Amino acid sequence: MCAAALWGAATAKTETVQGYVLDSACAFTKGLAKPISSDCATACAKAGSPLVILTANGTIYWPIADTTPSSGQNDKLLPFAGQKVTATGKVYERGGSHALVIEKIAASTEAK
Repeated sequence: MCAAALWGAATAKTETVQGYVLDSACAFTKGLAKPISSDCATACAKAGSPLVILTANGTIYWPIADTTPSSGQNDKLLPFAGQKVTATGKVYERGGSHALVIEKIAASTEAK
């Protein structure tokens, strides 16, 4: 039985977030404010590391699928690896973590 059926579906609100697409491990272990380079973020993603969106205030958004079972979202983020993006979608929060079901993503037109 699906977890949502056991505990009830989580509520989400549609939000727009801006931040850098980078390797999840670098976001945590290196404390980066932005990616080292697009090449570095791309290499990490191709090696299997999940890409995340890191906002200016340090919030990390984990891109997820809204399907069960879920699927990886690197294919959706790979064209933007190392870049600043604007992403819109449903945001879920639990235990201090933030997840984003991306509905729309584009390179940010805002100055880097």
